[in-house]
Amino acid sequence: MICRIKGKIRELRATTVLLDVGDITYEILIPPALMPSLADRALEPIELVTYHYYQSDPSRSFPVLIGFMNEVEKEFFEKFITVSGIGPKAACRALALPFSEIAGGIDTGDVRLLKSLPGIGERKAKEIIASLQGKIGKFGLIQDGKPVPVPVEKENIKEEALNVLLQLQYKRKEAEEMLDKALGRNPSVKTVEELLNEVYRQRSLT
Repeated sequence: MICRIKGKIRELRATTVLLDVGDITYEILIPPALMPSLADRALEPIELVTYHYYQSDPSRSFPVLIGFMNEVEKEFFEKFITVSGIGPKAACRALALPFSEIAGGIDTGDVRLLKSLPGIGERKAKEIIASLQGKIGKFGLIQDGKPVPVPVEKENIKEEALNVLLQLQYKRKEAEEMLDKALGRNPSVKTVEELLNEVYRQRSLT
């Protein structure tokens, strides 16, 4: 299973990047929303977090890699494909807007925004909202296009939530204030996901 890949961009195509890794060049599918950030880094060494799966058709099965700038973007993608009828390739194609904007649209029930995504009609937009609304607040905090280091284990909910916000390029003082306000508003949160959802709701009200 390939989970990360590092190399130099050899060529950018409409939906994929060719990444030169020594004597091997990999073709990696890239969500459209992430293409501009890769275009700015042509010929530079980059590292992509990858989702690796096998695509099957009646005559063959072949490996496919989908690339992301960081683990949080990949996690959002993995949430997206839990919606019935949305496979990895369709999800990759659909992620044409900044991930934070899509997450915000899901959280607010914005059918119109989701319908604007490639391959997503009104019925599927409503299914996405029904499946994910209230569960993806932390992804609304993504500062799109910025690389994120690998997450590390933390001892408690607040520390782990702080680590996520630091990965998303928030300054420590700002992140700590956001978490303190969220805990003040809802001290009953029991998981990192709930705490980050509370932070997202708090920011949406300002």
